[in-house]
Amino acid sequence: MRAAVIQFPGSNCDRDMAVALKAAGADVTMVWHKNTDLPDGLDFVAIPGGFSFGDYLRVGAIAARSPICQSVVAFANRGGYVFGVCNGFQVLTETGLLPGALLRNAGLKYICKHVELNVETTQSAYTSAYKADQSITIPIAHHDGNYNLDDANAQALFDQDRVAFTYADNPNGSVRSIAGVLSENRRVLGMMPHPERLADPAQGGTDGQPFFAGLMDQIATV
Repeated sequence: MRAAVIQFPGSNCDRDMAVALKAAGADVTMVWHKNTDLPDGLDFVAIPGGFSFGDYLRVGAIAARSPICQSVVAFANRGGYVFGVCNGFQVLTETGLLPGALLRNAGLKYICKHVELNVETTQSAYTSAYKADQSITIPIAHHDGNYNLDDANAQALFDQDRVAFTYADNPNGSVRSIAGVLSENRRVLGMMPHPERLADPAQGGTDGQPFFAGLMDQIATV
């Protein structure tokens, strides 16, 4: 699998993402936000966590208007796989590739800890290596992780099996405890928790490892 990791000023999880992808067997290229084109022959694009452009306007809003994001949107619209984690999730909502918005945590404080997630669906490349209703532990680290969507559209996400993960104990006030959302074609995923931060025994756990292993297997069979 050929993967690209997008880098913005303020990205701080780009290396973590690249390491996790390489450990799963991917050939990874780092792509600077001012580039206008993605590398040829890509299978997958990752938008990592961090504080792109210092979150000065609105989380993810400036990054979503970087030159490379036009190519990311086009790639996704052609059926490419795109994953945004934490700040990357915020960017995906700002580009319109995923519905909803990420607001300030309900407690108005930055949260950094391991949380328990429920796997809501296995019908995606990202969750295929987990079991339905499996409980996993994944770290979070965010100040603006409160996923917001009106009740009708939140229910529609569940009805369409597009909720990838929910929080067991909602830490940030997200609607319906949603932690991760899939696009209509199920190839774009945004989530606040960081699977790349718990994908190796040296990190203290491996609950994020099946995320990347399953992704590799699924893309290889497409």
